[in-house]
Amino acid sequence: MSIPLVLLHGIGGAAWGPLVEAVAPQPVIDWPLPGYGGSALLAETSFPNWASALRDALDARGIAQADVLGHSIGGMLAQEFALTFPERVRGLVLYGTTPAFGGRDPSFAEAFLRDRLAPLDQGRDMAGLAAEMMPAMLGPDAPAWAAPAAIAAMAATPAEAYRATVRCLTTFNRRDDTARIAVKTLLVAGEKDPLAPPKTMERMREQIAGSTLVVLPGAGHLAHLEYPDAFAAAVAPFLKGLG
Repeated sequence: MSIPLVLLHGIGGAAWGPLVEAVAPQPVIDWPLPGYGGSALLAETSFPNWASALRDALDARGIAQADVLGHSIGGMLAQEFALTFPERVRGLVLYGTTPAFGGRDPSFAEAFLRDRLAPLDQGRDMAGLAAEMMPAMLGPDAPAWAAPAAIAAMAATPAEAYRATVRCLTTFNRRDDTARIAVKTLLVAGEKDPLAPPKTMERMREQIAGSTLVVLPGAGHLAHLEYPDAFAAAVAPFLKGLG
């Protein structure tokens, strides 16, 4: 059996576009975070529980090892998975992500949660929240099709899953463990990404032995939607080189 590529999406949901075709003939598993894509929330939403759920999903498919590509919070889960179950990962793509959430001051996380969840607490639906939030994630010259695709993906996210995932995000901290990632790793950053800027990902590259960083010019936090050809051109050769 060919080693598959597992895709782990961000909080805004999955909209991988032409990436799936770009990595053909490698099989792809578009794994939804629990609560997304019709899947059930876990009894407790946490990165360790997510990593165990992903392991169980691979076990159920008879997959001993996979390549893993994670975006944003999906990139955090990819780090968690690679650190917890290193034997299950052949290659790792960390895209638009960071080794820890925000600053070390708990008040930062509290303010973040208030800001992100306030619209839902005030009665807004996910479609309205997506229309407000997602365009700001894009680079300044993003093509016209990127925002509608991003908004549609987030609008389809159940509010309960979004709330649980945002809370989970604030708990992530693998800052002291980054150097323990021992699999072949590619890092991908958008030049204009406001959430995971190139300088942050460059520090990750320095810590992960043998890793490579590709910075996509003009791209924001959703480079795979903004510049899909450039994104695929960065990722596909790395994946093919793992075989």
